[in-house]
Amino acid sequence: MPLQTPTQAHSQARSAASIVSPPSTDGVSRIQPGSHEATLLLAQARNAAFEQASQGRLGEGVNLLCNALEIEPTSVDLLSDVAALLLSAGQLADAALYAHQAVQLQPQHAPSLYTLAFALSGLGEIKAAIEVLTTLCQGEAAEMLKRETPELAPLVAMELRRLQTT
Repeated sequence: MPLQTPTQAHSQARSAASIVSPPSTDGVSRIQPGSHEATLLLAQARNAAFEQASQGRLGEGVNLLCNALEIEPTSVDLLSDVAALLLSAGQLADAALYAHQAVQLQPQHAPSLYTLAFALSGLGEIKAAIEVLTTLCQGEAAEMLKRETPELAPLVAMELRRLQTT
């Protein structure tokens, strides 16, 4: 299945609802955002999405994550995951959009900053990419990056230097 745009993926996400949300008799979801059940189902959806992506089915992975976003539309992790999958598929503008939404919610979220910076760089938005990379190299974001994905810190520094000399 080819990767779809976020709008297409979001509109088709209900077809994957059985993975994220059990059907109800009246068509209304009984899962309360932020509940323990929602947290568990969202974790399952994230795992299933990355499993799909690892098997080359990025579109299905994005669909699952967009479906999960219907339950938790302000989940920074879900927005960041959608952005990461879109970035890996080369859908830079859409990746930047989702990453930006996540950064709006949590300005120091390293995975979202990373995706946003590299999407902007790929789009030729050099000044904006430099600003995001600079944010990623400082404070709480830098600590999160080094703690969660230390292997990416040198790549971030190298990209920042490359863009500053462009």
